[in-house]
Amino acid sequence: MSNVQDFTDANFDSEVLKSEQPVLVDFWAPWCGPCRQIAPMIDELAAENEGAIKIGKLNVDDQGATAQKYGVSSIPTLMIFKGGEVVQRFVGMQPKARLQQALDSSR
Repeated sequence: MSNVQDFTDANFDSEVLKSEQPVLVDFWAPWCGPCRQIAPMIDELAAENEGAIKIGKLNVDDQGATAQKYGVSSIPTLMIFKGGEVVQRFVGMQPKARLQQALDSSR
């Protein structure tokens, strides 16, 4: 079972912005090849950081208001939120080690 949550426009405030833990949000779409390529890595990061960092995905096609609010113009875009603020932002494919390092620094 995956530890990756589904974020929506409706639950973004409560699940991400008001989270006690840092949150990694993967802004993606089903038709995006690179988004599908990094999905297994996102699953691995979720499993390896369970309990310390919340990790989830937001489909930009279905949840456009949140994507627009955060200026997502290219996907995949990965953002780390802490205390309701974006503390790190990555656009495009990223090595797993780089993302893990960013997650470690946001704890």
